[in-house]
Amino acid sequence: MTPAPDPATAPDPATATATATATSLPIGSDADLAWVRQQVRRVAAEIGFGLVQQTKLVTAASELARNTLIHGGGGEATLTPVTNASARGLRLSFSDSGPGIHDVELATTDGYTTGGGLGLGLGGARRLVDEFTIETAPGEGTVVTLVAWVAGVPAARPGAG
Repeated sequence: MTPAPDPATAPDPATATATATATSLPIGSDADLAWVRQQVRRVAAEIGFGLVQQTKLVTAASELARNTLIHGGGGEATLTPVTNASARGLRLSFSDSGPGIHDVELATTDGYTTGGGLGLGLGGARRLVDEFTIETAPGEGTVVTLVAWVAGVPAARPGAG
């Protein structure tokens, strides 16, 4: 579970700005899902995310891309490197023109599924990143946006070597 950022040192999402051109990737097939995962890992590594953070981002992206394909009928993923005064990060947006999510609170509850899966997709993805939003309306599609910030070097554990 990703801990909530410390308000004293956390990046301010309102001041985050794109640092490079966004990359848009179509999501229309299983092959596209693999391509999205590969590109998220590549961009995250270039930005400076560690291996564990890369894995969390790829996992969240995989869940959201699959939801875009299965529940939204396909759509697009947009990868945007972002920065603010104190941190570098990556914004991922997944958009579709599908039926929308009728009950966002229910859909983000662990165990809830409409597709026969484990029901960990939206809630699990939310726990893997620093910021997570869903914009949706019945019949108008869905946009799920997440942001993860590069973590600093972890502090040494007390009593560690």
